[in-house]
Amino acid sequence: MYDLASLTKPLATASAILLLVQEGLLDLTTPIDALLEETNGCPLGQVVLKDLLCHQSGLPWWRPFYQSFPPSLPSGVQSRQERIKAFLELILKEPVEAFSPPKSVYSDLGYMVLGWVVERITNQSLAEVCQSRIFGLLHARPLGYRGQNVTEKSCSLIEACAPTEQDPWRGRLLQGEVHDDNAFALGGMAGHAGLFGTAEAVGQVTKAWLEGYKGNPGLFDPQLVKQFVTAQPGTSWALGWDTPSQPSSSGQWFSPESFGHLGFTGTSIWIDPVRELEVIFLSNRVHPTRDNHAIKAFRPKLHDMIIQEISESS
Repeated sequence: MYDLASLTKPLATASAILLLVQEGLLDLTTPIDALLEETNGCPLGQVVLKDLLCHQSGLPWWRPFYQSFPPSLPSGVQSRQERIKAFLELILKEPVEAFSPPKSVYSDLGYMVLGWVVERITNQSLAEVCQSRIFGLLHARPLGYRGQNVTEKSCSLIEACAPTEQDPWRGRLLQGEVHDDNAFALGGMAGHAGLFGTAEAVGQVTKAWLEGYKGNPGLFDPQLVKQFVTAQPGTSWALGWDTPSQPSSSGQWFSPESFGHLGFTGTSIWIDPVRELEVIFLSNRVHPTRDNHAIKAFRPKLHDMIIQEISESS
């Protein structure tokens, strides 16, 4: 299994929000202060759900909030809720920039907030929501959060996870625990990062998105899928997904209708609905250090080679 990093955003958070919209429990135009009462009177409270999904909330992309906490997982549900409260208080202290015209600034913070919206609406943890409403129904195994203390897990399960980085904050090589320090401080379960899985399991979820795009009945409403994977004006970002820009990690030949996402640990998804093609690439490029940036050149070459091979075979 691999640490999927920011693939968590579309596979877990955006998928869960689509289902909640589909069920009439959420509306994309609802302001956050109607969903999280703590944001009342704050600039973030006036941001609507859709703007968080496409990174147009005005929140900064990242902050080292984890440094305010000890390098250990919160113990129990109550302790995790206290961490969430503390994180939200830190986020509310951040400036929310208003851009005219609207501008996308990729933000982990925005997806943390979206994860808490899902939990507040469902009264379940994000892991429970995703497992019961998405991954379980799609037989996407193994795919899920690994928030429990890794010392309580069997060695075989830990060893089944590709190692990531020697982490200075936690003081150890990370294996079987989330690489993202903010996600770890939140109990290993967050809207922006935390999922682990295999390419086959990820493919069960991406297949559901592709089937929805094609208009086939399934878990996701086709009309909503089309809405979620369509780029917003002035940006390549859609709702939970990115679309090809130039240059693109999807290479030169993925269709303009394609959608995908990257993960910091060396993961990516690109789906071309015109070709009915899904490319899921998982690696641990941050092992033993994040200083290896060769993947930036490798990703587009990989996708170009795949398209070339398909074209030559057809």
